[in-house]
Amino acid sequence: MHNLEFAVEGAWRVLLVSLVLGAGLPALFGLGVRALAYGAGGDAEVHESGVAGPAPHRIGTVVAWILFATVLLGVALGIAFIVASGLGKTLSFEHVFPTIVDK
Repeated sequence: MHNLEFAVEGAWRVLLVSLVLGAGLPALFGLGVRALAYGAGGDAEVHESGVAGPAPHRIGTVVAWILFATVLLGVALGIAFIVASGLGKTLSFEHVFPTIVDK
């Protein structure tokens, strides 16, 4: 009975990580592209034919770059985790910045 509990607990962890990294980062990237189009205004956005495109919005560009930076941070942390594991070390979050430390 305990084996089933361990399996379900492990499956939930895998599901959560796969949703965050597998679908979460691409979703953030997609939202960033959409926000960038909103920020550009004009023909970058979908609008009714014959109507001039909306004016550019600075907040869309700012939100897009924040989302892109978040995606890049997630990718960099993933690469750091893989490199640390390959070197027999671990990634520590004890301080503000993640560091690679001995196990």
